Amino acid sequence: MNMSPPRSIKEVQKLAGRLAALNRFISRSADKGLPFFKILRGIAKFEWNKTSQEAFDTLKRYLVSPPLLTKPMTGETLYLYMAISESAVSSVLVRQEKRETPPSILR
Repeated sequence: MNMSPPRSIKEVQKLAGRLAALNRFISRSADKGLPFFKILRGIAKFEWNKTSQEAFDTLKRYLVSPPLLTKPMTGETLYLYMAISESAVSSVLVRQEKRETPPSILR
């Protein structure tokens, strides 16, 4: 991913805004974005340290390797899960992966 680390408070604010926009698609986004939000707390002085860089690199690796987006095989069974209320409808299309260990044990 061609994304350079922030060099100013303004760039950290942009990164935090992007994380906020994508938070529903990023697992544990609050934990992944916490180092960037901590930088914004001390807004008087910009300091990009080793911890910030490690968090940034981890986020980049996560974004370029989405484990959930895979192409279904022809003839494969897909499951559609829906949640419906009076004010909203949401759905997800899921394919069953063959695992030797049940998902409840993989945590």
